[in-house]
Amino acid sequence: MLRVGLIGYGAIGHEHSEAITSTDGLTLAAVADPDPERQQAAQELVPGITCFSDSQDLLNSGSIDLVIVSTPPNSHAAWAREALERDIHVVLEKPMALTAAQCDDLIKLADDRERTLVVYQNRRFDADFVTMRRLIHEQSIGDAFHYESFVGGYRRPCDFWHSDAEVSGGAIFDWGSHFIDQILNIFDSPVTHVSGINHKRHWNHVTNADHSTVTMTFDDGRQAIFTNSDLAAVRKPKFYVLGTTGALVGDWDHRAEPDVADLPARLHLHEESGASREVELDSVTPHLFHAELAAHILHGAAMQVSAQQSRNVVAVMEAAEESALNHGRPVTPYLI
Repeated sequence: MLRVGLIGYGAIGHEHSEAITSTDGLTLAAVADPDPERQQAAQELVPGITCFSDSQDLLNSGSIDLVIVSTPPNSHAAWAREALERDIHVVLEKPMALTAAQCDDLIKLADDRERTLVVYQNRRFDADFVTMRRLIHEQSIGDAFHYESFVGGYRRPCDFWHSDAEVSGGAIFDWGSHFIDQILNIFDSPVTHVSGINHKRHWNHVTNADHSTVTMTFDDGRQAIFTNSDLAAVRKPKFYVLGTTGALVGDWDHRAEPDVADLPARLHLHEESGASREVELDSVTPHLFHAELAAHILHGAAMQVSAQQSRNVVAVMEAAEESALNHGRPVTPYLI
């Protein structure tokens, strides 16, 4: 049984808490959060859990084997290093860090300490993405050569750290940590170059870009485009994939307005004949990431997500930000 601690207990911390209590091999032992109300929320879900106001106290307590870090992105690398140096396994929220160099440093430390380091790439397990990935790999649309993903709409960004570029890494890092991970999980060809564009045109109360686009060109000629926008008065589909014999379109489920990102997309398969049909989404196992995590640490089983994959996501986003500073000139990311 792995004793798990949580650093940070916001909305995602609560999600982790529910997953841990539902997963064999994991037990939630402690939570660190300076907010007494969040500590109380954790205690309501797991009565008797130990709560700390200082995360250092949690790491020094000797009461955990694994820590899940749910703090703002610019602190991920520091907290991971603190935990690994105490021989504690680490799960990080997205992104892994704000630079590939920081990721490489953490991966080496984890290897040296023989501890698990992995990122909670939860959107890899979404039913709409899992179904779309299966259809692409089964060549239901032939050879997929053009891929687009989009998130956003037209509304005022929040005032929290998500919209502060120094803390979040910027608009590309915010949602890109999810969608670029999905792209790299579908296309395994090397990335030739990345082009990024950031528009800062309207929402001046925050420092994140208002509209960002990342274009990835692969060695085999395929392209993938990710767009994150707070200036999209009309949304593009969540997914738009062209193949040699058809297309897949993931339409936003507008029953969830304005929070359409909280529901899976409605996936439509378009055939070369012109016919189209909605595809029933695959069933997904709840809390599969956490189940794989427990099996990996306790029994050496393989996981779908690796630290190297999440490190490469950061490398692509870092290259896109560098490109954006040079008006979209292509940059070749260093991937491992």
